[in-house]
Amino acid sequence: MPKIEVPAEFREMTDKGIAHAKDTCTKAKVASDEAVDLLKNGYATVAEGATDCNLKFIDIVRTNTRAAFDYVDQLLDVKSPSEFVELSTAHMRKQFDTVSAQTKELSALAQKAATDAAEPIKTGVSKVFNKAP
Repeated sequence: MPKIEVPAEFREMTDKGIAHAKDTCTKAKVASDEAVDLLKNGYATVAEGATDCNLKFIDIVRTNTRAAFDYVDQLLDVKSPSEFVELSTAHMRKQFDTVSAQTKELSALAQKAATDAAEPIKTGVSKVFNKAP
């Protein structure tokens, strides 16, 4: 086969194209690694937040179950209808206050979990946009 002489300009243009492609691939690999780390950290944060919420929910169920059993135990000692009404009213008032406080706790915990989960993503996206040319 005859050898064909490739012009220097064409070789130079090809070399620049190859160098640019290698550079782009390297940057894409780094960005991919950063995205995986971001997702990994985000998942860990979400899992931690979900665990905290679940543990709080279990604590709430335990508290409310104990209160229900205490109430039933007190009902067994009731001697009159007026005592029943008084005990029931006091129990409902106490449970309303307890459930209100528990709802606030769960809401605050869920909000914290959401904020904590969003922070790494927000930071990662900001980092990516700051790197963009």
